[in-house]
Amino acid sequence: MSLELPSPIAAYVEANARLDVAGMLEPFGADAFLTDNGRPIRGRAELKRLFEEEVVAVKAIFTPDTVRHEDGQVVVEGPAHGDFKGSPIRFTYRFTLDGDAIKVLEITA
Repeated sequence: MSLELPSPIAAYVEANARLDVAGMLEPFGADAFLTDNGRPIRGRAELKRLFEEEVVAVKAIFTPDTVRHEDGQVVVEGPAHGDFKGSPIRFTYRFTLDGDAIKVLEITA
């Protein structure tokens, strides 16, 4: 099944599948804000560190299987597989877009 994802989200998911940190960063705005199970991460430098240390290091690849629009956000759900305890874990990603950039991403398990 192929999901119809907005282009910045599709770019992020495709880069994550390649474990490409630069590609994962590219769709985020300069002042992007991410929360990872309640932990705040602000700006591209912190995002880069998160992607290097907690995504690429454990080969965590998110494979979305559902998408919906809810309260001005794009909600994408699916499992993440990798070399981490409990793999696979099902995640919900709530994206807020600003034009062609990801402005806010809230990740919950």
